[in-house]
Amino acid sequence: MWIFFAFGSAVFAGLTSILAKAGIRDTDSNVATALRTVVVLFFSWIMVFVTGSFDGIYGLDSKTLIFLVLSGLATGASWLCYFHALQIGDVNKVTPVDKSSTILTMILAFLFLGEPITWLKGICIVMIGAGTYLMIQKKPQAVEAAAEGMPVTESKAGVGNPDRSERKKTGSVWFLYAAGSALFASLTSILGKVGIEGVDSNLGTAIRTIVVLIMAWLVVGVTGKMHTIKDIDKKSWVFLALSGCATGASWLCYYRALQTGPASVVVPIDKLSIVLTVIFAYAAFGEKLSRRALIGLLLIVAGTLLLLV
Repeated sequence: MWIFFAFGSAVFAGLTSILAKAGIRDTDSNVATALRTVVVLFFSWIMVFVTGSFDGIYGLDSKTLIFLVLSGLATGASWLCYFHALQIGDVNKVTPVDKSSTILTMILAFLFLGEPITWLKGICIVMIGAGTYLMIQKKPQAVEAAAEGMPVTESKAGVGNPDRSERKKTGSVWFLYAAGSALFASLTSILGKVGIEGVDSNLGTAIRTIVVLIMAWLVVGVTGKMHTIKDIDKKSWVFLALSGCATGASWLCYYRALQTGPASVVVPIDKLSIVLTVIFAYAAFGEKLSRRALIGLLLIVAGTLLLLV
């Protein structure tokens, strides 16, 4: 049954990336994260009361609560990094780096949870790592210009293409944020695995979301972005709300799967959302994969599926 929930998590996670990208185009990424978390919190506590798991809160011991809080802090840090990376980078490059948290999770699961790394998992780690590298490699300039119907000389100057000029300004900053997202996401999985042992997954998710919400709004306050909320247009509000709902559904499925399934397998299945993300990124934003990136995607998917053997 946990496999069903793991795949459900992947589907909703794929939708989250696209909906969030659409919602943060003209919105500060930290503000967007804080607003989305309000939706996720509402969604998660509804599930707590629907499933009748609220009474479990009285049986929480200090160890479980500490790990849930730590997991929430790691999740908050991962979200803040991820959505900022999405705002300044391409979905098809940010997502593979974020999904590489699979590798870190398997290593951490081995070190702290005693989940073995077999020779097959070792091969999968290499495949996922190689696939991620291929997907984030920059297209040759001539190929990129031809894909956009521009002369190579015009492409070099970034004339008539403000998006490219903006990407040049940000450089590889998006990669640093995406890598931070992957690191904190792997910590989230391990801390969450320990924190939800003996706790209803819906309740655990709801408690963690409170931590994320507090952290996100503290960041908004510290960075002085509170005043930007009034400038958010209706379209962005809709996409932010929808992405929050998708995140809530993904979380509920993910932690339900993590509660009964091995972290080293549940996490990779969840990362298959990259396939949906790539498809939606092409449909919504016209982001195309180069031949090299497509090979990288196939390696990531193949390596992930091999983990299920």
